[in-house]
Amino acid sequence: MLQPSTVYLNGHFMSKDRASISPEDRGFYFADGVYEVIKYYKGKPFCFSEHMSRLKNSLSGIRINYTELEKLQGVCEALIGINQLNDNYAAVYIQITRGVAERTHRFPSDDVKPTLYARAFPMPPFIEEMRKGVCIMTREDIRWLLCNIKSIALLPNTLLFEEVAEQGAFECMLIRNGFVTEATHSNIMAVKSGGVYTHPDSNFVLPGITKSIVIKLCKEIDIKVTEKPIKAAEIYDYDEWFITGTGSEIVPVVKINDAIIGNGKPGPVTRLLQKAFLNITYEKLAGEKIVISDW
Repeated sequence: MLQPSTVYLNGHFMSKDRASISPEDRGFYFADGVYEVIKYYKGKPFCFSEHMSRLKNSLSGIRINYTELEKLQGVCEALIGINQLNDNYAAVYIQITRGVAERTHRFPSDDVKPTLYARAFPMPPFIEEMRKGVCIMTREDIRWLLCNIKSIALLPNTLLFEEVAEQGAFECMLIRNGFVTEATHSNIMAVKSGGVYTHPDSNFVLPGITKSIVIKLCKEIDIKVTEKPIKAAEIYDYDEWFITGTGSEIVPVVKINDAIIGNGKPGPVTRLLQKAFLNITYEKLAGEKIVISDW
């Protein structure tokens, strides 16, 4: 059951149960919109400007002219405060659609204003998953060809995720034309001979904020990063796998389909990167040390 909370809709804070979006909104008709999710570590946002930059790129990618991005930081901070999440690990979801207009495939006139909706909610860390690692499964990537846009049109993602979740998997690794792209709501990275491998940013993958931070951390601690597509046929040749994302942060993968990865436990490079990531988020932002019991 959803908990009541205060949300933000088109310039106004209101109770979520009073928020109303027109059925004529193009987000409802066409999934004509984009979104972002920003994590807050006890009231402090992580990579806010990077998320705004990606949101701006997504808006540009589908030609929505939204001109008030500079107000969103204040909106997000207010939502965290009003919903009493300043002392918690939480996130703010932001969605912008093209707005309310008569249903037609053509874009509406310029006087139609975009719809902005935002809400805050708890987002605690996946401690057990980060500690033990998870199982993921592979499926063919059936999404569209502009995956670099963080679109609200997520039906292919949800269909694939539900299919593997029903079989107990934590995530679904996507394969396109014989190569690993990403996962349904995460980026994915592999380790071989001490080096990290991941798909380069392109129209086939979302440019992940957490992924970009992991790449920076690799460079800081002298781990070689190779950005190239990984062949699906070679998935099991890699020593370690892990997924990255705003919510999942860094979660080790210890099993893909029916195959155990490595020795079935999170690998040393993944552990090293987890430590580095937790240091710059929980420790430096939130002032709390998160310890994985079997480092």
